Formats: sequence, C-alpha cells, structure tokens
Amino acid sequence: MSKNRIIGGVATVVTGALTAVGPHTIFKICDQGHHEGHSVCFWTGQATIGVGIIVALLGVAYLIFASEQTRAGISLSVAATSVLTFLLANVLIGMDDMAMMACRVKTLPALNVISILSFALAIGNTVYLLVKSGKDTKNAHAAVNRA
Repeated sequence: MSKNRIIGGVATVVTGALTAVGPHTIFKICDQGHHEGHSVCFWTGQATIGVGIIVALLGVAYLIFASEQTRAGISLSVAATSVLTFLLANVLIGMDDMAMMACRVKTLPALNVISILSFALAIGNTVYLLVKSGKDTKNAHAAVNRA
C-alpha cells in the first residue's frame, strides 16, 4: 500500500470523523436551553453528522482502492463535501446570530478550518494523482511502442 493511499485515506477518515462528532463533543455547539425548540446551530450540527459520515466512508474507500484514477475521483468527492460542510455552517443553515454563543466562538471556526483544510488537501491530492497517473500512462505507452 502506497504512502499516498495511507496518508490520504487516514486524513480523510479523521476529517470526516471530526466533522461528524466535533460539533457535539470537541467544539460543541451552544447549549439548547436558551432556545424555544432547536436553534439553527443545532440543525447545522445534525447536518454535519451526515456529511462527516460520508467523508469518513470516502476515506475508507480511498484506503481500499489501488487505482490512482479512482482515488483521484474519491478525492474530488471529498473536495465537494468539504464545500458542502463550509456552506452548511456559513450559508445554508448557519449558526446563531449572537456573536458570543459557543457555536459562533468554537464550532463555526472549527468547521471552517476543517472544511478548508480538507478541501485544500483533497484538491492537491486530486491534482497529484492525476498528474502521476498521466505520467504512468505515458510510460506504459512508450514501453508498448518500444516492444
């Protein structure tokens, strides 16, 4: 198993797990006691569970598949879900309007950092794998033409 497969897969599983459980544990959303019903930050936290699980499963798939082109596709999917995470927290659902709430102080910055980092790594990895795959294909064609 290549270093890229291990590092890329494990990093993706970790970012997926942080996205899924982080808003409920490490960088916890605000206490729901001050709201009538559930607040927007609660629903953002719920949505990130699903997105985080998808990212973690993509990380497992990344570890399983050996094809560089398949892993590039998986990385591209991770990039798209990272954008979704960012949009959920900032635009689509959002967080409480009060600036000093825990969701604004801890959860939002943490989700933003995780999603931006995950996006950057996924895009970088996609480019790396496609370039590497292209070089391998050219070398294979050259070897066939020499034979």
